[in-house]
Amino acid sequence: MTFTGKGMVSRFSLALLAVAALGATSCSAVDKVSEVAKDASKSDTARSKVGECINVISASMIDSKTEPVPCSAENAVYQVVQVHDKKVECHEDYTSYEETFGSGGTVAFLCLAPNFKEGSCYNEGMMTGYKFVPCTASDASFKVVGRIDGQVDEQLCGEDADQVLVVNDPKITYCLGSAKG
Repeated sequence: MTFTGKGMVSRFSLALLAVAALGATSCSAVDKVSEVAKDASKSDTARSKVGECINVISASMIDSKTEPVPCSAENAVYQVVQVHDKKVECHEDYTSYEETFGSGGTVAFLCLAPNFKEGSCYNEGMMTGYKFVPCTASDASFKVVGRIDGQVDEQLCGEDADQVLVVNDPKITYCLGSAKG
């Protein structure tokens, strides 16, 4: 993600940590059963597929609570753009999501793109990422005053925008303004 404007961080990436998983065994028939069990022990978020969306209910570096939601929902803060079984570095346009369980290791790696709605407000935390909040909330960081799908161009935002957030894949330009205004 590329950020421009007053007070916005220039690049943002984080790992949202959650809970789940089982270990694998060695025999191929047992491996298949183990993989099914491993997938069944993942949270609903960790089982998300590319194109699906999630809501961040609460976020921390240790224990985040998330849930899958329809992408059209106002609280669908992120869209899944990549799913991996092994740790990868997500592109700077994306936020990283890792799901682990104790010493069992990480069981899911997702790369997430913002899925902000025009007219909605969000809280941005350096360590916790984005979260949908009412525009009247004291912790509202910004309001989306414009969303332009299919184009990446900071010049598309009007005077109402204090900041611009550009995502290259999928191509989206977000025009951001004050949540208080």
